[in-house]
Amino acid sequence: MFRKMLRSKIHRARVTDSDLDYVGSITIDRDLLIAADILPYEKVQVVNINSGSRFETYVMEGDQGTICVNGAAARLAYPGDRIIIMAYGLFEQGNLKDYKPKIILLGETNKLLE
Repeated sequence: MFRKMLRSKIHRARVTDSDLDYVGSITIDRDLLIAADILPYEKVQVVNINSGSRFETYVMEGDQGTICVNGAAARLAYPGDRIIIMAYGLFEQGNLKDYKPKIILLGETNKLLE
């Protein structure tokens, strides 16, 4: 049996910009994507800590420090909001005994704390 598990999490990212007219997605600092093991075009769930809203979208690679919510989702997260970005994966149940997701925690300016 497979289980859908949290694979990667970027915790407490601060939204730096939003672009309602962009086609869609969330743009994330390339270095953060590498640290969290999230790929461009990968599906993610985003939770807004400020408002409680949740949405799913895909990832685009961005410049250093960038967390930009694009398209219709720009109505759900505004510059200054804190968000959590999560990617999930399917894992064989037998391989989960010592499983731990990759979690990174960010500071005020979207720099890695851990």
